[in-house]
Formats: sequence, structure tokens, C-alpha cells
Amino acid sequence: MSTRIRTRSAAAAVVLLAGAVGTGVVSSTSATAAGGNNGRIKNVIYLLGDGMGRTHVTAARERFYGAAGHLAMETMPVVGQVSTYAVEKNSGQPGAADFAPNYVTDSASAATAWASGVKTYNAALGIDAKGKVVPTVMEMAKQAGYRTGNVSTAEITDATPAGQMSHALARGCQGPSYSEAACQDTKITGSLLPTSDVRVTPIADQIARNGTADVILGGGLARFDDADEKALRAQGYTVLGSPASQKVATRGDLTATRGGKVFGLFNTGNLTIEKYKREHPDSPQAAEPSLPEMTSKAIDLLAGNNGGGKGFYLQIEGALIDKRSHANDAAQTLEEMKAFDDAVKVALDFAKRDGHTLVIVTADHECAGFNIIEKGTFTNAEAAAPPVNVDSGNTANNSTPTRPGGNVKDANRSTGIVNGAGAADPRNFAPATFRTLDDPAAVRDGSAEASLWLTYLSGNHTGADVPVFAYGAGAEAMAGSIDNTDLFTIVGRSLGLAG
Repeated sequence: MSTRIRTRSAAAAVVLLAGAVGTGVVSSTSATAAGGNNGRIKNVIYLLGDGMGRTHVTAARERFYGAAGHLAMETMPVVGQVSTYAVEKNSGQPGAADFAPNYVTDSASAATAWASGVKTYNAALGIDAKGKVVPTVMEMAKQAGYRTGNVSTAEITDATPAGQMSHALARGCQGPSYSEAACQDTKITGSLLPTSDVRVTPIADQIARNGTADVILGGGLARFDDADEKALRAQGYTVLGSPASQKVATRGDLTATRGGKVFGLFNTGNLTIEKYKREHPDSPQAAEPSLPEMTSKAIDLLAGNNGGGKGFYLQIEGALIDKRSHANDAAQTLEEMKAFDDAVKVALDFAKRDGHTLVIVTADHECAGFNIIEKGTFTNAEAAAPPVNVDSGNTANNSTPTRPGGNVKDANRSTGIVNGAGAADPRNFAPATFRTLDDPAAVRDGSAEASLWLTYLSGNHTGADVPVFAYGAGAEAMAGSIDNTDLFTIVGRSLGLAG
């Protein structure tokens, strides 16, 4: 069941993990079933593929490893699915009389669900749907003596990483410049708040001052300024690059650092997609570390400075899967999926060596209705009319509206494969095609002969359940169907975070 949390204030939270038992110890039978972990969890690595639906996983597998291959996440012994719905503003929690679901979440409400165990409205971070501040599992882990880390390929102030380190009425309240109108939400009951309230403090200011994460790696340097850098250094962070001068950090800076607390942002905005870096190896953007590299370094920093053996909690986000799915760019999406899965392999390899680590791989929501269609076919978006709706053999199977014809291409909406013959037409709704390991060597991306045909339903999120993969003691709790708020309880139990 979902966990309920009570708070006294944003600064000093009293947390009750309802139903949390023990300290993450499970039976040897369960541990073996979950991948050989010996039963005592010291570390949790939570990997989030933003926007990653089941088809994203399938398409990446087929693109890079062929029909009989597997992504690293697919080798994990426990597989389940996660419901992701949000709630409306001023709604109660599930089961309450004033509960009002919103079936399609955004990244902020989803991040609040797994980080704080409550449903909230889209755009809210670290608060419930009525504006009440709720603590995050990363804050709790830090208070309990664990080392903590937060890594993303997006701006570190973006919804997913911010969901562990901040509390905001509106996810756009990132900094450095802001207005009360952008940060407040007067539609929340009783939310005419003073600007000193944490809920209307820019997310960058909160991150730079609250010390929630010991290791912070990602993008978004432009969100931070000189005062933020001074606040970070005063807390003992090694700051790679410089918010004050807006000098971004580099892969070399990350490789060289040995600091216990590290703040490193490698782009003023989101990090650069892998496809661009691969195609432009001499560009400044190629100096950015990849997600697998940041994952490896974060684990090294946290595991090597683990506070006398207490352990660590690390969140890793592959953010650009979502952002490139919004853009309906399948080629870029696939390479971001590959980079994310390579980061999963880094985490999984560490967990297998360590023997005390739970690895969770999931998504916040599905993005854009990513789909694999039959080779040589076309989508409704390309058609002059939808498919026929007439069964002449049994008229009882017809329904309203009856369509005796249709399902033919519209030349204005389907001008050829979007990464091939139709690449120059911005109106084109045709699929993108990709060769796989199963294709003959002469087959190329963008050709009709390529075996993987990919398309999108929309440019927005969908309400589909998302996959979850897990390894380690306690992983069996994620088998079958769970809700995203249950992930808060599972992580809390594993780390023994009962108040």
C-alpha cells in the first residue's frame, strides 16, 4: 500500500513509513531469487529512464542487440510494471473522499510519488496536492547518515532530480531569476505564501544550500550564480567549473576529482545528446561526460566515502529519452536509451561485486506513444482516413461511426521515411526506419528494407504503465503490478528509514 507521511516543517520532518519492517533484511531464499544478493542492503541505486515505456526498451534492444539480444536492464531477475497517475490540485490521496485522479502524470508529480510517497498534481515537487511539504527519501537517507547522490542528463533543477532535493509549488521555479507569479500557485488552498517559504524558494537556491545530495552531476549551470557557488563551497563541496563565471565542467574535471562532496555541471542547459557528440567528436560538447561515466564516478565517490560503512542512495536519470521523444526523433531517442542502459550495466556490475546493493530501473511515465509498426505499413497519422469499420461477414461487429472505406495514405502527410526520403518535409508523419543486427550488411537506416519501423502517437506523455526491473534483496517487492508511490516504501524499507 502507499505510504503516508507527516511533517512538522520543511526543515525538520518527522517521517512515518507505514508498514516498514526490519532494516532491509530478507530471507536467503528471497535474496537468491532476486539475483544473488546476500540479504543485507547498504546501498540503493535508483535509475530512471525519463519517458521510457515498454516499447522504448523493446526498440532499443532490437536496434542494438537484435531480436534475440537483451539490454542490461532486461537481464535483471525481477520485472514488474508501475502505474503512474497523478491527482488534481487540492485532491486528497487515494481512498479519500476528495480523491481526484489525473491519469497522465508529468515528471514532477511522478518524482514526488517515488521520492515522497504521495500523489500530487502535475508540476508540483515535494508537496502533496494541497501544498503541504513532504520530505523526500533522499533527505531522509541523508539525515540517517547515508551518502547521497543525484545525477541527470537534464538540468539538475529539472523535475526528476529536483524531486529529491527541493519542494516547489511549480517546477518552473528553478532560478536564478524568478517571479512570485512563476513560483506561487494561488489555486492551492491556503497557498498565499510568504516568499521565504521553501515552496516559493527557487529550486537552484534550495539545492545549493540544503546539502541533500553529496554528489550532484548533470546540466543546468545557468540556473546557479555566484551566491550559489559560495554556499556550496561553504558546505565543503568541490565545485567543478564555476557557477560564478558560468564555466562549465568537463569530463577531465570529473575524472580528476577526488572530493567527498562534488558539484559538477557540464552544460549551461541540458547535456548534449549522444548522437551529436558521436557525430561531432571535436566539438566542445564532446567534452561532456556520458551518463555511464557520471554513474561510474558517482558510485566511486559514494562507495569510497561511505561514512564508515553506512552506505549510499544514488538516483540516476536518463532525461533525454523523454525530451527527444517529445520531439518525435527516434534516432536520438534510441541512442539515449543505449546510454541509459549502459549506465544500468555500470550499476548492476557494481551491485554484483558489492553484494549489498539494490538496483531499481524504471520510468516516471511513457512519452509520446512510441511504437513499433509492421515493416512496410503506415500509421493513422499518415492516412487520409482511419481504417475501415465494416465487417461484412458479421454486421453485429460494426460500430459507430461506420467507415466502409479509408486506410489509404495521404500524400501530403506521408512523403517518405522521416530519416530517409521524407527527411526534408516538416509536415511528414511517416515512420523512421532502422537497421538491426538481424539485417543484411547492406541495409541502411532510413531505407524501406530496414527491419525496425518506429513511430509516435503524439508529442506528449501518455498514461501507460511503465516497466520496472530490479536486482538485489527486496527486489521481489517489485514483481507484478505496483504504484509509483510504492517505490518510496520499497526504498525506505531497504535503507531502514523508519521514523
